[in-house]
Amino acid sequence: MSSIVSFLQRWLWLCPVVLMIGTSVGHASERQLVVYTVNYPLKYFAERIAGKHAKVVFPAPRDVDPAFWAPHPDTIVAYQSADLILLNGADYANWVNKVTLPQRKMVNTAADFKGDFIKLTGTASHSHGPGDKHAHGVTAFTTWLDFSQAARQAETIKNALVRKRPKLETDFVRNYQALEQDLLSLDKQLKTILSSTTHQSFFASHPVYQYFARRYGLTLKSLHWEPDTFPRDSQWAELKAMRGGHPATWMIWEGEPNPRSAQELEKLGISSLVFDPAANTPPEGDWLSVMRGNIERLKTVLH
Repeated sequence: MSSIVSFLQRWLWLCPVVLMIGTSVGHASERQLVVYTVNYPLKYFAERIAGKHAKVVFPAPRDVDPAFWAPHPDTIVAYQSADLILLNGADYANWVNKVTLPQRKMVNTAADFKGDFIKLTGTASHSHGPGDKHAHGVTAFTTWLDFSQAARQAETIKNALVRKRPKLETDFVRNYQALEQDLLSLDKQLKTILSSTTHQSFFASHPVYQYFARRYGLTLKSLHWEPDTFPRDSQWAELKAMRGGHPATWMIWEGEPNPRSAQELEKLGISSLVFDPAANTPPEGDWLSVMRGNIERLKTVLH
């Protein structure tokens, strides 16, 4: 009898411990993932796919180009502590090659189509306003402006999330499929608009539209002009020299151009068109709404 009483006493003492352990394991499995990204498109994709199951962070200030931004040491520590670090690939955000990040946490979202990367030539150094000079490297990096590639990047994010939380696969797959549908809808709209227009030759104010041009059948010549800065005489001379073999009547800008720049272009018979790559967080809306706005502008001015 005493042995039975002793057993019951031990069991009653152990019950709270067992419950605490079980509760702790349950909370660990339900904990939100922490995901850090190197640009805003990846943040948007990850948020759409992960939903409530992840906190997705893109820490760059809104007034910088994430491709050439370098985070503060404290921010690098935050990247290192994340569950996943989403990279764009294609030589984007080269700061990741200069710091120590956990290999097992890094996900190159463009690795699946690295054989399709566009190699660049003549990448002269230039500066954005008062910032340090930089060059755009040897690989075109704005991969998401080919929306079929963007869908593949999103799929890689989905796969990475599933590996981290296999029990949430159904949620991740469902959310990814909704995002994929949106991306392929954008892709179809652009193909329809640009295949039916007589305007196939364009200038680009900046060398960020290479994948966009390839996917949607455009002939493109890129400059290094900033929307908020009136070009120097040498830059105007460069444009006029380009026009000899490239009779484009439109220039694509990353943002609304300086009114004086737009007026001078009009005198040359070149109209301005904004197609925002949305590499950084927009002042309003989200990545999808920015892309839909881009397409509506294209539709309006080209037809």
